[in-house]
Amino acid sequence: MNDPIRVGQLYPAKIPPGASRSQTASAAGRDSFQSVLGEQLLKFSGHASKRLEQRGIELNSEQLRKIGSAIDKAAAKGSKESLLLMQDMALIVNVRNRTVVTAVDGGSMKDNVFTQIDSAVIVS
Repeated sequence: MNDPIRVGQLYPAKIPPGASRSQTASAAGRDSFQSVLGEQLLKFSGHASKRLEQRGIELNSEQLRKIGSAIDKAAAKGSKESLLLMQDMALIVNVRNRTVVTAVDGGSMKDNVFTQIDSAVIVS
């Protein structure tokens, strides 16, 4: 009953010449994780973060989920730069990078012109 437990690979991975198994596994895991994370993650540019802070805009998890969904819809239509109108704020988003470029509160939206966008999504 004192047999050692051995853990082995069921399917050996092909390793490029000169690379160790740990380097290959680490790189493969990091690349796939980063690509999946990059596709799902919502990012804020430095400018957008500054505007959110200056204008006292705080986004809760439900709002972030809705923004992500709106970006998905814009991407499905081929949008590149989109205006998201949400409650009492507007966000300009780079759809491909899933990055909020700037944010405007309701008071600042009046008499404002949004340029360099190719779509608008109304988020309810």
